[in-house]
Amino acid sequence: MRLLSTTMLCLAITCHAAAKPPPHETATTVMADVNAAGDIVGEISDEAGRRRAVLSRQGRVTDLGTLGGPESYASAINDAGVIIGAALDASNAWRAFRYEPGQGMRDLGTLGGRGSNAIAISSTGFVAGYADVDERDYHAFVHDGRTMRDLGTLGGRTSYATDVNAAGVVVGAAQNAAGQRRAFVYRPGAGLAKLPTLGGKAGVATAVNDHGVVVGASTTASGHWHAFLHDGTRMVDLGALVPWGHTYATGISRDGKVVGSVRSGTGAAYAFIYANGTMKVVPPLSDMGRSAKISDDGDIVGAVRAGGHYKPVMMATEQRADAPWKPVDWLTFFSLLPVGLWVLWHVGRDLRDWWRERAARRIGLA
Repeated sequence: MRLLSTTMLCLAITCHAAAKPPPHETATTVMADVNAAGDIVGEISDEAGRRRAVLSRQGRVTDLGTLGGPESYASAINDAGVIIGAALDASNAWRAFRYEPGQGMRDLGTLGGRGSNAIAISSTGFVAGYADVDERDYHAFVHDGRTMRDLGTLGGRTSYATDVNAAGVVVGAAQNAAGQRRAFVYRPGAGLAKLPTLGGKAGVATAVNDHGVVVGASTTASGHWHAFLHDGTRMVDLGALVPWGHTYATGISRDGKVVGSVRSGTGAAYAFIYANGTMKVVPPLSDMGRSAKISDDGDIVGAVRAGGHYKPVMMATEQRADAPWKPVDWLTFFSLLPVGLWVLWHVGRDLRDWWRERAARRIGLA
C-alpha cells in the first residue's frame, strides 16, 4: 500500500531494489498501513529528508530502527503485529525487512543481487515484494518466513509483487517477451499466470483478498487506464463506471469493497469506493484525496494534500455496529448488576422519603 502510492509504485517503478526508493517529501509523516488493533505503520522523515520506519500504537510512536544504515520505512503490518518494509544496511543497500515484536528487525535477503524491498504481508505471515537478481534486473518474490522464492517473469527481464493473501497467492506485474508490463497472479503450485487486459497492452495487479479476487489497473484500447476487478474467471471494468479520467484500483477488502484513485484531465486527484455494484467518487476537497488501501474492517488508509505535503488520513466506508460482547464483558456486567440494583433501590428509597417529607411540609403536617 505504500503511500507513495501503490499505484504510482506499480506504474512508475523502473529502478533497482538496491537504489533509493521513489522520492519522498521532507519533514513529513506518511501512514502506510493499519491493522485491526489500530496499530499504524509508516515513516517519518526529518528536515534533511532522512526516513525512519515507525510504529504508532495507542498514540505512542516507536522508531523501528534500520539494518545498519541511516534510513528505513515501513510498508505494511498484519493483525499479528508483524511489520515489513525496507531499510538501508551498512553497505547502503536497501534490504527487505521483517520486524516482529520482541525480535526486532530481520533482513529477508535478496535473489542474488544487492537489494530487496518488502511490499505486502498476509495475515498468515507471507511477505511479497521484489529483489535484485543482478546489477540490472529485479524479480517479484514471496517469502514464507524461511526462504525467499523467485517468482520469475512473463518472459521479460523484470517483475514486482504488490500484494499477497493468506494462502500465499501473490499479485503484481511482470514484463513479457515484448517488454510490456502485464498484471500477474501467482498461485502456489501453479506458478505465474498472466491476467488479461481491458483492450490495451499494459496492466498491473495491485491487491488480492483472501477469496482470491484481484484488483488493479489496465490500459484500454483507447490508451486510458481503467481500474479492474478479476474474480478468477472474468475481468470487470470498474473504470467504465467513471465517465472521465484515469482510474486505478489499489485495495480490496475481504467482502469485496474496492478503493482506488481517479485522475482527472486537469491532474486533480479523486478517490473512489466500489461496493455492491455501486461506484462512489469522493471529491478531492473531502477527507480522502488519495486512496491506497482498504482493510478487512472497512478502514481506508490514504492521504490528502495540505500545506504542500501529503498528510495521512483514515476513514471508514460505513457505519459499523457495536462489536458483540466477549465473555469477560458479560462476567463484568453480571458482577456489577447486584451492586447497581442495590444502589438504585437505596437511592430510590431516599428520594421517596425526601418527596414525602417535602409534600408533608407543604400541607403543614410536618
